[in-house]
Amino acid sequence: MSRRSLRRAVLPAVLVLPLLLTACGGSHEKHASTEPASAASDAPASSGHNDHDVMFLQMMIAHHEQGVEMAEVAAGRAKREEVRNLAAAVAATQTEEIKTMTSWLRGWSKPTTTDHEPGSHAEHGGLPATGPKEIRTLKRTTGAAFEPAFLNLFVAHQHNAVKMAEAEEDKGANAEAKAFAKRVRESRTDQIRQMLGMLSG
Repeated sequence: MSRRSLRRAVLPAVLVLPLLLTACGGSHEKHASTEPASAASDAPASSGHNDHDVMFLQMMIAHHEQGVEMAEVAAGRAKREEVRNLAAAVAATQTEEIKTMTSWLRGWSKPTTTDHEPGSHAEHGGLPATGPKEIRTLKRTTGAAFEPAFLNLFVAHQHNAVKMAEAEEDKGANAEAKAFAKRVRESRTDQIRQMLGMLSG
């Protein structure tokens, strides 16, 4: 799927988020550049889990790896300091979250990767929407075109994380994984709000 097609598919749903955030977040603002996106614990997750918990963590690791790759590019290439700061915070936080999710899966004796067949994971929130082609295109983008390209792509990317987290909150069984999903949903929703503001600013 091309980046243009991805944006058409995802952004209409994302654009309603500012209205939802008014009810959920009030006037209190948090910024990814100053506050970690989540407070993932290094402690092992409890043993009670279901297949959805496992699939959620496997999918989210893949999603995080893509996010870190894109954020690291933006942290060094974006023109505005606020975009660089957000990208650097995302890269640092998601790197730590990958370690936590990996340790949980290993503690359950489960693999840390999953089947990437597109139709296999609809009930889990879908596979990461961002593909290698979109990331390669972003890496080739320079100058004034880079920031809007990164922000548009990353809004869609983090919207996908929100949908996966919502599915885990609904269908997961492990308390730690569900609590982590809640933090992901809240923090990525906040990031989306920030990035939409950067796009309009």
